[in-house]
Amino acid sequence: MPKVKTHSGSKKRFKLTGTGKVKRAQANTSHRLSSKSKKAKGRHKSSIVAHPTEQKRMLVLLGIN
Repeated sequence: MPKVKTHSGSKKRFKLTGTGKVKRAQANTSHRLSSKSKKAKGRHKSSIVAHPTEQKRMLVLLGIN
């Protein structure tokens, strides 16, 4: 059986936490920032743990499952 290749785009965007969950960056941070409030921009700066239904797909792309 051949080796499973890691999806190149995914390995740049997703990180695993110590417990095996997937961390990802949030959207709405790159353009049209003048129309967004300072509070909204600050909320989206940090990374978040992905939803469990998304995590299954991300782990496959990372070649873990």
